[in-house]
Amino acid sequence: MRSLSVLAGSGEQLTVRCGYALAKHAGLRGSGVDDGMHLRPGRPLLAGSARQWAVVLLACCTVLVIVLGVLFAHQTKADWLDHVIDAPIITWIGSYQGLAAWLAAPGSLVPTGALSAAIVVFCLVTGRLNGAALAIAAVPATAGLNDALFKHLVHRTYLGVLSYPSGHTAAISALAATVAVLLVVPPQRSRTGPLRVLLAGAACVLGGVVAIGVIGLRWHYFTDTVAGAAVGIGTVCGLALLLDLPAARRQLARACRQPSAPHKHQAQAKAR
Repeated sequence: MRSLSVLAGSGEQLTVRCGYALAKHAGLRGSGVDDGMHLRPGRPLLAGSARQWAVVLLACCTVLVIVLGVLFAHQTKADWLDHVIDAPIITWIGSYQGLAAWLAAPGSLVPTGALSAAIVVFCLVTGRLNGAALAIAAVPATAGLNDALFKHLVHRTYLGVLSYPSGHTAAISALAATVAVLLVVPPQRSRTGPLRVLLAGAACVLGGVVAIGVIGLRWHYFTDTVAGAAVGIGTVCGLALLLDLPAARRQLARACRQPSAPHKHQAQAKAR
């Protein structure tokens, strides 16, 4: 347990330093960033009944990924459900050259990294270090589970390439779930409610768009995208639950109390 605490502490320090650099390069002035990282751990990510719902959702996502994985293990062709759903999508997208690649693009490495960075900066400006930590960890943790674990365990292939679950869908679903946790889970300001719901809804729609794109490209079956969404959503639920643990919140509070490296250098220069 002590080693886990040390690892968590290192992660939060990395969040602080990365967040400082991102905010500084983004030119965020007047928010306390340039004068040192005046951060706060942030309110719990999952308050009240949201915690119980997150546990239930995590369990459902886990069961779904396992059940589909057992059903489709070592499969090399579409089953009847995938065929019924995939065939019309492939036919329709095939009539528009390049459309499938554009639809799938938001789930690739660079766009998901840029969106994650934007969420981190937003969380730092609004004083939610735990939200920044969630945004930093969401996509890498999802990719690790998806590509390093599930794909090799299930070993389902599409045209000879491992396909279950869909990595593109998992990554964009993790971002959508992160946005939902930060903008929709109460308590929130009532006056910004419609905008927050709109942003979270747009993120969810983007996840569906990416799923259609990877099906049209013949990278994944429909059920691959369903499992990918479950991996992304379940991972974010698990991370949010972990970040709300008392030990994690203590580490975040400790990281907030320690001045960032640039602030230390400025203080030392003034002392001289």
